[in-house]
This record gives sequence, structure tokens and C-alpha cells, in this order.
Amino acid sequence: MNVRRRRISGIAVTAATAIGLGTLSACSSDSSAAGNTDKFDVVASFYPMEYLAEQIGGDHVNVTTLTEPGQEPHDLELSAKQTARMGEADAVLYLKSLQPAVDEAIAQSDVKTKIDAATLTKLEDHGNVEHDHDHGGEEHADEHAEEEHSEGGEHPLDPHVWLDPVKYAEIAEGVAKSFEKADPDHAADYRKNAEALAKKLGGLDTAFKDGLAKTDTKVFFTNHAAFGYLAERYGLTQEAINGLDPESEPSPARIKELQQEAKADGVTTVFYETLVSDKTAKTLAKDAGLKTDVLDPLEGITDKSKGEDYVGVMEANLKALETALGAK
Repeated sequence: MNVRRRRISGIAVTAATAIGLGTLSACSSDSSAAGNTDKFDVVASFYPMEYLAEQIGGDHVNVTTLTEPGQEPHDLELSAKQTARMGEADAVLYLKSLQPAVDEAIAQSDVKTKIDAATLTKLEDHGNVEHDHDHGGEEHADEHAEEEHSEGGEHPLDPHVWLDPVKYAEIAEGVAKSFEKADPDHAADYRKNAEALAKKLGGLDTAFKDGLAKTDTKVFFTNHAAFGYLAERYGLTQEAINGLDPESEPSPARIKELQQEAKADGVTTVFYETLVSDKTAKTLAKDAGLKTDVLDPLEGITDKSKGEDYVGVMEANLKALETALGAK
């Protein structure tokens, strides 16, 4: 899936997740299993899942994330200690196919409630946008070959559903039902919190519809093919700089192709992300005479994020798109 091939060693992950592990350890220190504490303990795989768990769970849950702020989630590797601790939680919330190491650990875990967000909405094949973005290499691609379209496509289904507020709301509804079933004593509150979240996401969907209804162009460039669902939802066309590592410069042929498209479609901006280098985007922008800006795939919140949470960053993304596309 991702051109960002920055492998993180188990040692580095262990150090980076010390805070998360400490939290999880604290959750289980009073009993033999985290599920026997006074809160419903949830392990979330990365930020979009963490946000859902916190919003829906409210005061009744203790949420720990496997991916710390600033970590690129796709190539995350888990320590044996993290994997063992996962089994002490009451529930784990993840998005299958996004983080292969997490998928494997969950499959082998004895955690009581396993919630796969990918089963709570429909994943789609966005075609060649995932070229060279393999989510873990050939082995992982082979494991999910059966999920690919039978027409001969060589790309997995796009997992970036959280960037579509409508699909994200569908996932939230499913998560709430899972929480209600696993922790029935607080079912009413989970339902109430989920309804409040649905209103937030509904408002966000309306803002995107209204803000992007009339624009000078419908095409945007990005170095990470993460915005297929968002583009499809709001009638836009995502053009990713496929097959290029963020640290390398685009090939002359690709630059020429994008220059031509920029002129034909009135593209003004090349978007880059907060968690990776902006070198590729700036190289393309310079050669094509375009501007650069941030379009955040929301894989993690850091001090560089243009917002404190999911809704805040998505609102910043909308403003960036409105400016780049020439919204009326």
C-alpha cells in the first residue's frame, strides 16, 4: 500500500511504545487479567481505531494504542511483550490488512473480543492507486489474494476507509455494538456516545459535500494513495505519485505526465503528509510550477498535526482541498 518502506526494529518499537505498555501494564496490575479491572480495556491498533474507542467508550474504557504518535503505522513491528499483553485486554480494535504484524498477533491472541473494522464496512478496489504500496510485501499480498478482484488485479483492497466520514460512521456503529455486547452493563452509554459521534461525522460529511460541491478542478495530487474513498465520496480524482519512495525524486517521465495533467485539469497543489518527508512533493511542485500543502491521512496525531483530533484534522484537510481545488 505504502511507498514508505521505513522498517522499524522490534527494539525501536519497544522503546517507542514504552508509554503505551506502561499504561496497559497499569490496567492489569490489580488483577490477573486486564478484563477484570474496573474499566473495559481496549487495545487499538492505530489512531483512527483509538479515536473510535475513546469516543464510543467514554469514561468506561481504558484505551491503549499499539502505534505511538509519530510512528508510521503500516510497517509497525510488535515486541513479544506487546503481543503477550494484548491477550490481557478485554477487546482489541484493528483494521485488518493495514498492519500485517498486528493481524498476525491478533490471530494468535486469546483476547476475548476481536473487532476488525474492515468487516464493519465495505472495502473497495481503487485500482492502480496502490501500485508499489504493498502493506508488507509479497507475502502479505499473497495472503490477501483471495480478496482481490477476479479480473486479474494485482492490488489489495484499499484499507483507508476512515478518511471517508460516512464509512467511518459505519465502522463506529459496528464498534459500538461490539462494545455493548462485550460490556452490557454500560451498553446504554456506548449507544449514546455512538449517536453523538455519528452526529459529528454527519456534520463533517455535510461540510465536505458543501465545501467541495463547486470547484475549479476536481483533481488533486498526493504522494500517498490514501484518499481514494474521500475522493470517491465527494466526486474528486486522486492522482498519487505512484511507485516513488518519498526520499527519491520523481522520474522525468512521471514529472512530464503530471505536468501535462496539471495543465489539463487545472491542478495547483501537490499534497504531502506530516509523517513523511516532503522532498518528493516539493520536487514535483518545483518542476511542475505547483504549490505544496499538507493533506493528512490521519494515521497518527502529532504536534505537527493541523488539529487536535480526527474531526479537527479532517476540517483542516477540507480547508486545504477547498483552497487547492478553487472552491466557490
